Amino acid sequence: MPSKHMLPKGQRRRTVKPEYRATRGADPPPPPVIPTIDLDEEEPQDGVRTFTAAPEAAGLRLDQYLAQAIPDISRARVQLLIENEQVRVDGHPAKPKQKLHGGEAIEIEGSPQPPPLHAFPEDIPLDVVYEDKRLAVINKPAGMMVHAGAGSGEDTRNSGTLVNALLHHFNHLSAVGGELRPGIVHRLDKLTSGLILVAKDDSTHRKLGEMFSQRQVAKTYLALVHGRLPREAITVELPIGRDLVRRTRMTTRRPLGHEGVRAAVSHVKVIERIAGHYGPFTLVEVRIETGRTHQIRVHMQALGHPVVGDTLYGAPHTVPGLEPLNRNFLHAAHLAFTHPQTHKMVDLHAPLPVELDTYLNAVRTAQPGVR
Repeated sequence: MPSKHMLPKGQRRRTVKPEYRATRGADPPPPPVIPTIDLDEEEPQDGVRTFTAAPEAAGLRLDQYLAQAIPDISRARVQLLIENEQVRVDGHPAKPKQKLHGGEAIEIEGSPQPPPLHAFPEDIPLDVVYEDKRLAVINKPAGMMVHAGAGSGEDTRNSGTLVNALLHHFNHLSAVGGELRPGIVHRLDKLTSGLILVAKDDSTHRKLGEMFSQRQVAKTYLALVHGRLPREAITVELPIGRDLVRRTRMTTRRPLGHEGVRAAVSHVKVIERIAGHYGPFTLVEVRIETGRTHQIRVHMQALGHPVVGDTLYGAPHTVPGLEPLNRNFLHAAHLAFTHPQTHKMVDLHAPLPVELDTYLNAVRTAQPGVR
């Protein structure tokens, strides 16, 4: 039986090379422009908004079409609405991968946007290392999130954060970061402890932001890593971007120029080498020029020496004979900058917290030698 792709009978000796040559190298046709929908203009009936899929939706997945047609909501939010059975197509429960033909009646039940998340004050103890009327520096404990995530909703992650504590302790905080992140100029990971800078007014916040972007704030960390570093000092210049497979991780394996991949520089200096009963460790000081997400952790993994306790980036969950650390052995120990308003030097240090100091002394136990 002849294939449906064959030329009609009588034309099978005709060459298609001219047609091929005419299209070779030509730009593909542009994708159709999807008309946007203003849901504010769609009057809900009993909490349900109904509209008709545009003809341009033909061939698109439902989640893909809605994310383009309603630019105010993300594709992840669209998928969540579909999973919660808040979206129907022609009266039937929808599926994210459902292909559209155009002209379908689409219903969205409830608000397509999550309720706004507002930080609120909580009476949580704070270790205030420095404070004046313009800014403050806090010694954050491990286990405390700096602020709730934008997509976390009204759950427990909007409680117990550094922002909740700041709102209770200080009368004024900068509004530059929005209602979710008042006063927050930079971040520390949840399982990292140490010094973090907070702005009390918008002018100070903007100036500090410029100083961070121009690398005028010195940030130095202490970290205990697995293994023996080969050199006394190492500069790591590897770009960092989101891991496309494991989305909670960052990676150095994507080159600059790709979306979301940014240059990152870390200077690693050996403080102490430990070769004892529990295996080889190296205590290092890390000075970062850039402040990328998980930067030190990703760079140390790239060197083959993950930070102790950092199971996300390859550290073992436990070291036989030692109590689990239950946090990363990473501490923001030193912060130095010129005050953006007074122009005086601010130079601050935070000692290792008790749990890290105890762990460090434990790994030194019964070692044959320290250098």
